[in-house]
Amino acid sequence: EVQLVESGGGSVQAGGSLRLSCTASGFTFDESDMGWYRQAPGNECELVSRISSDGSTYYTDSVKGRFTVSRDNAENMVYQQMNSLKPEDTAKYYCAALTTEFKNGGYWLPSWGRCRSVGYWGQGTQVTVSS
Repeated sequence: EVQLVESGGGSVQAGGSLRLSCTASGFTFDESDMGWYRQAPGNECELVSRISSDGSTYYTDSVKGRFTVSRDNAENMVYQQMNSLKPEDTAKYYCAALTTEFKNGGYWLPSWGRCRSVGYWGQGTQVTVSS
């Protein structure tokens, strides 16, 4: 059974930092692409960052230079370090896995859209940034 469990969310003031963690199990982690999505109230899901199985990364423009995604294949963990947080970063953050079954089917993690549309997702962790 695929499981993704996020942790590390919380409430911080603008300018602060948080580190999100995602513990993965039930699939071949090192062959999977991993992503962090966020959903603010009333919005669809936005792909914030992604780290592919080959280590290449993607960031949405609004977080470039502030967020860093990384992975530990030995521990089946993916992280998102978030610095210089802004009130507009307030959202529920989700860890998503694009496993080989999806990759072989021609799927990819979409940059925007309905949450949970592709891949496996965790339950999310709330991040609240106050001004």
